[in-house]
Amino acid sequence: MSNSFTGAGNLGDTPTLKRVSVDGGTEPVLELSIYFDRPVPGANDGEWDDKGGFWLNAELWGARAEKLARLLRKGARVRVEGQLVYEKWKSKDGEEKTGFRLKLDWLALYPIRIEEV
Repeated sequence: MSNSFTGAGNLGDTPTLKRVSVDGGTEPVLELSIYFDRPVPGANDGEWDDKGGFWLNAELWGARAEKLARLLRKGARVRVEGQLVYEKWKSKDGEEKTGFRLKLDWLALYPIRIEEV
């Protein structure tokens, strides 16, 4: 079974760039929140309705994260590919939480494709 994911959606907020300690150094990581919509043809000709969608937190590591942090803003339309990872964590109030995070391999900013930024 594959855990790969491909989708298009809009950024829910301007992504956050952080530096994380890795093997005695630091590595940049860009954190994104993406709403993946599900547009379907509407009742009126030429219109589209959103028939439910979902939010997914995503992250991109490395030099591309720093470059994309300067380009991406809230509301931007993106197409992404990556690996879904199931995670467990504790919320601020100590409650156990679970969910999926998307580790990005590829991102395209509509209408411009960004592969090797």
